[in-house]
Amino acid sequence: MRIGAVALLVGAVLAAADVSGSWQFTVETPAGTGNPTFVFQQEGEKLTGTYTGLLGKADVTGTVKGDQIEFEFEASYEGRKFTVRYSGTIESPTRMKGTARFGDMGEGSWTAVKK
Repeated sequence: MRIGAVALLVGAVLAAADVSGSWQFTVETPAGTGNPTFVFQQEGEKLTGTYTGLLGKADVTGTVKGDQIEFEFEASYEGRKFTVRYSGTIESPTRMKGTARFGDMGEGSWTAVKK
């Protein structure tokens, strides 16, 4: 019985979320709604990629640990540079959601669907 439980646990670890690919986001903030696209490449827990949206185009770095995802990129708005940080939960291979913080300019919520 113990061997079966260990096998299931190992299988679950090996089947950890891989978010590699193109994602369509919906970001809700007090200033309005945006629909950026992120393209992620994941190697183990390391996450890299690109952001394309209202803030232009930027390189993304982050991590995936279990069903938790965190990533960030540098942006500028009206000549002011800041870091945009996303954190959230991977709900399925094609859906995730969480919160985003736009430097000290505020925060919002987001949902994402894999393209």
